[in-house]
Amino acid sequence: MYRAPFRSFRSLSTAARSSLKIGLIPADGIGKEVIPAARTAIEALGSDIPKPEFIELLAGWETFTRYGVALPEETVKILRSDCDCALFGSVSSPSRKVIGYSSPIVALRKELDLYANIRPVVSVAPEAGQTPAVDLVVVRENTECLYVKQEEQIITENGKEARATRLITERASRRIGKMAFDLALERQRKHLTIIHKSNVLSVTDGLFRETVRKVHTFPDAEGKYDSVSVMEQLVDSAVYRLFREPEVFDVMVAPNLYGDILSDAAAALVGSLGLVPSVNAGDDFVMGEPVHGSAPDIAGKGIANPIASIRSAALMLRRLGYTKGADRLDTAVDQVIREGTTLTPDLNGKSSTTEVLDAVLKKL
Repeated sequence: MYRAPFRSFRSLSTAARSSLKIGLIPADGIGKEVIPAARTAIEALGSDIPKPEFIELLAGWETFTRYGVALPEETVKILRSDCDCALFGSVSSPSRKVIGYSSPIVALRKELDLYANIRPVVSVAPEAGQTPAVDLVVVRENTECLYVKQEEQIITENGKEARATRLITERASRRIGKMAFDLALERQRKHLTIIHKSNVLSVTDGLFRETVRKVHTFPDAEGKYDSVSVMEQLVDSAVYRLFREPEVFDVMVAPNLYGDILSDAAAALVGSLGLVPSVNAGDDFVMGEPVHGSAPDIAGKGIANPIASIRSAALMLRRLGYTKGADRLDTAVDQVIREGTTLTPDLNGKSSTTEVLDAVLKKL
C-alpha cells in the first residue's frame, strides 16, 4: 500500500465528532474538477469517518477578478469557526505584478498558521506489499523565506533594481525542524536530511541549518530523537542526488522556496505532478492540497488527474486520526495505478477525470 508519511503522527482530536465539517476551496483551473472528485471519494468512505459536511468557499484569481479580493475575509472566518479541516484545489496566480492581488494559498497558510507543508513522494510498487522504488517526504517550512513577499523596485542610474527580503527565524525553523524529526521518528528508516545553502547564504540558511540540528538537544526532546540519523545536503546537490539516487532520502526538511522546488522536481520520479499530494499542517488545523497547479491548458477538458486530490484527502483524514478511511483511499488508488487501465493523459492514459474517479470508487 501507498506509504503514508505519518501513520502514527500526532493527530488532532477526534473525540465525540458526529460530523466532519470540511471546507472546500476549489479556487481556479482544474481545482474545480479535482476537488469535487476528492469530495465524492470522501463521501464513499461511509462509516469509516464521521458524516462529512462540506462548506463551499471562495478564493483564487477568478475570485479576485470578480470581487477584487483573492481571499475573502468570510472564507478565513468560516474556516476558523466552522470547519474541522479543508481541501484546497489550485490557484492561477499571474506571473506579472497585479496591484491588490496576492496568492490566496500563501495567505491562507499564514492566516491559519499552517506552518508545515508535508509532501510525500512515493511510487506505487509493482505488487502489493513490495517496497516502493521511491519513498520520501519533503517537509517544507510554509510561512517565511522569500514567500513573505516583501519586494521593492527602484530606479538607479543603471536602470531598474529589484530587491526581495528573505526572512528566516529561529522560531519557524525550530518548529518545522521538530515536525520533521517527529515525522522521521515514525518512519521505518528514521533518517532526516536538512536542505540548505549555507555555504553561500551563511546568515539565513545558516540559522535554519543550526536551529534544525539543535532540535534534538532541547530539554523537551532529551533522548527522544536518538534513533533518528541526520545528514545535510546543499540544495543544488540535493536536486542532483534526487534524480540520481532518490533512495538516499527519507525525510527532507527545507526552507519554503527550496521545499517548493524540491517537491515539484521529485514528482517527476513517480510519473506526474497529478499523483503527488500534500497537507498544510499546523497545531490546530489541517488543509489538504494537491501539489499540481491550476493547469490552464487542460482546465475544463475533463482530463485532469484526480489522484493527487484524493491522496491529499487521505493525508488530511490521517492527520485527523481517521486512519482506516485514509488507508482505504490509498489502497484503492494504488490498485487503480497498478492495473494501469484507467489513467489520465499525464500518465499516458486516455481516461477522463470521471473515469479515474469511478475506478477508485469501485475499488473502495
